[in-house]
Amino acid sequence: MVMGCNGIEHLCKEVLEDKKGLTKMDDGGFVSVRGEVMSQEDDDSASSKEVEDLKENLVHQLSSQVTSLPQEGLEPGIAASVGSERNSLIGEAEIMISRSMIEKRGLRRHDLMLDRLSEHEKQKLIANLVKIQKDGTVEVDVERSASVASELLELQSFEESTMSGSFIISESKKSVPRLQIVILVVGTRGDVQPFVAIAKRLQEYGHRVRLATHANFKTFVRSAGVNFYPLGGDPRVLAGYMARNKGLIPSGPTEISIQRKQLKAIIDSLLPACTEPDSETGIPFTAQAIIANPPAYGHVHVAEALGVPIHIFFTMPWTPTYAFPHPLARVPQGAGYWMSYIIVDLLIWWGMRGIINDFRKRTLKLPPIAYFSMYRGSISHLPTAYMWSPHLVPKPSDWGPLVDVVGYCFLKLGSKYQPREDFVQWIKKGPPPLYFGFGSMPLEDPKGTTDVILEALKETEQRGIIDRGWGNLGNLAEVSDNVFLLEECPHDWLFPQCSAVVHHGGAGTTATGLKAGCPTTIVPFFGDQFFWGDRIHQKELGPAPIPIYELNVENLSHAIKFMLQPEVKSRAMEVANLIENEDGIAAAVDAFHRQLPDELPLPTPSHAEEDNLSPIQWFFNQLAKWCSVACGGV
Repeated sequence: MVMGCNGIEHLCKEVLEDKKGLTKMDDGGFVSVRGEVMSQEDDDSASSKEVEDLKENLVHQLSSQVTSLPQEGLEPGIAASVGSERNSLIGEAEIMISRSMIEKRGLRRHDLMLDRLSEHEKQKLIANLVKIQKDGTVEVDVERSASVASELLELQSFEESTMSGSFIISESKKSVPRLQIVILVVGTRGDVQPFVAIAKRLQEYGHRVRLATHANFKTFVRSAGVNFYPLGGDPRVLAGYMARNKGLIPSGPTEISIQRKQLKAIIDSLLPACTEPDSETGIPFTAQAIIANPPAYGHVHVAEALGVPIHIFFTMPWTPTYAFPHPLARVPQGAGYWMSYIIVDLLIWWGMRGIINDFRKRTLKLPPIAYFSMYRGSISHLPTAYMWSPHLVPKPSDWGPLVDVVGYCFLKLGSKYQPREDFVQWIKKGPPPLYFGFGSMPLEDPKGTTDVILEALKETEQRGIIDRGWGNLGNLAEVSDNVFLLEECPHDWLFPQCSAVVHHGGAGTTATGLKAGCPTTIVPFFGDQFFWGDRIHQKELGPAPIPIYELNVENLSHAIKFMLQPEVKSRAMEVANLIENEDGIAAAVDAFHRQLPDELPLPTPSHAEEDNLSPIQWFFNQLAKWCSVACGGV
């Protein structure tokens, strides 16, 4: 029941709310993004010839130091250091762990020239690369704008070539005190559930943990023995918005208003979640460290204001890599995979910069971030842990030591579940059934979708469990003997009873199905669900994903027959055995401890830190400084 990228993807839509951001629909139904923020007659704007000269000069300067573009599988440079000098925080019951210390040695700064471009020209360079598709993904085509693509790619090559010899890694022992940790999670039940498991394990180490998420999950969090604090936003509203709008294009002004209201409510609740006393006991709480998933977005700004470390945890890739494209992007050329992460990051930032800057100025008392800056919107410079099995998606070779792939973080709920007696008896009456459920995804036509499932079961002569979910699936007056209608059943109890599963491809549902050894058909609605559907198919654990708008009796019947092949079941069981031997929760907690700075808490970032930025970070900061002046400091 994972919403996956819902919380992230809805942020991107804000780019089209800005009246200065223009779009154009082409004949194929795609939308070309073209931004015009600065006047074309701006006195500071570079002429077309100057732009071309700058581009040629940049390519020449970069190519003189870079012999080739990095390819998939190339050994990467090592990521940036986590911190500088810290103030000491003394706590009791310290935890001894081993940590890789990264030391910086003379990183050279490259003299870039793109910061001289006008805002209009900057946006044209990026906009030429991007089309937004109806399924919610961003198409990034490096061939449509080869010059800017080569600049960005060579910039990455320059960064890796200079960084490869700039760091050394040494092992050292350090202690971690007991901390007050807040976990900020935006999403549906499936997004929240793995963080509950992590919170429980952190508490076993003596940390005081607060899980801040939507009020809908108050009972769920507290019943697990974890302190709760309510965040703004309604996950049902968010999921409904995503289902109606699919991708980056709101269907009308009403949709824009809904989304801005949700986003603002979430961001405005983040600081209280880190600083307010417990709402029931009144016990004071001040976060000394933050764990967050990217849909919370304002997390990094709160961490900056409080001067505390932040660690990103997520269930979908968000760190640039050449191994595969961003889950919200479609990239026809492998050379554009890394760039797709930068493009999506920029789209998100462009869309929500007004809300974030208002939050920074009004609530956090921090200076605003310039229009084109993406440094503080990206997570590439932050410790990041990805919660999926490396047996499904191995850690790419170009992700440095700041990034961990820790494995799935399962919260065991099935052991306490007491199923209805009639359900137990129904399961025993015949062969293992198939599961059908779309979790938090609202359905435009629940009756039509239910009819497709029933007809496919009839054609394949199988039994099926239909999970109602938020889409009101299986709302039938009469039910045949080969179908059971279900609500509120833990997947970790249910899936081992099933022969195969058909679902929307949320990260958590996908994980539980794999752990149960179930062949899987994913019916993606949007976002990262396509990514997981592709991974399942590549591993031959199920058929090619069937997008919800292509779900029909013929496609579903073929998918069921594919999953019921003995060799598919055998491969699914092999993966299940591998996942069973992982401990994602332990790896997640270890990664959090290992990535903490040596001394806590962190001081407020200073201007001196700019001297330690990587070339890409410095590049975007230079754009930010230029634009801050041109845009009046906003």
